[in-house]
Amino acid sequence: MIHREFHRSQRGGWLRAGVLGANDGLLSTSSLIVAMVGAGAAPHTVLITGLSGLLAGALSMAAGEYVSVSSQADAENADTEKERGELTNQPDAELLELTTIYEKRGLGHQLAAQVARALTAHDPLSAHLRDELGIHELTKARPLQAAAASATSFVLGALPPVLLVPFLTHGSLAAAVVALTLVILGFLGAIAAKLGGASPLRGTARVMIWGAIAMGSTYAIGVWFETLTTS
Repeated sequence: MIHREFHRSQRGGWLRAGVLGANDGLLSTSSLIVAMVGAGAAPHTVLITGLSGLLAGALSMAAGEYVSVSSQADAENADTEKERGELTNQPDAELLELTTIYEKRGLGHQLAAQVARALTAHDPLSAHLRDELGIHELTKARPLQAAAASATSFVLGALPPVLLVPFLTHGSLAAAVVALTLVILGFLGAIAAKLGGASPLRGTARVMIWGAIAMGSTYAIGVWFETLTTS
């Protein structure tokens, strides 16, 4: 019988990038739009602002995630090459090192040595990367995947408020954007909390509170700017 297990930690990388991207896209774009509405900008200016924020934000998220994860990948590759060289030049020392690792995890010396020899005979590099350095195929850094996930999630998050702009009047746009944004933020917060094993209610509350603060602050700045320019 095949025993299949599911662990939340296995999706931590893409979940973090996806939730961060969607939340950032939604909240930053909505905040830009309500700020422009508060400043009394013309509808086409509000739309251009929203679209520009969507594009710039998606590219920024992709670039930032790519550079960050690339640095991690570079470190992993350097450690891999270092470990490969040590296995070639000092095989006995590396075998002893692997044995010591298993002893520290609770195995007796003879069993630890037996396991180390068996894993070394099978795939010594993978054994050392996994058990000595913590580098595993499931958690290995993938810059392009991370960049694509961040950019895509940002765009998906930013689209809803932008799509409202052409269809609503200036007077109702800010309220509609705020309401829609809070609903989606709450949904994303609940989903992220549930997938991460936390309380959905707490996940919903925290993102909605911070979202309301962000949009309220930017709207106030827009209103203040309009007051300055018209006085």
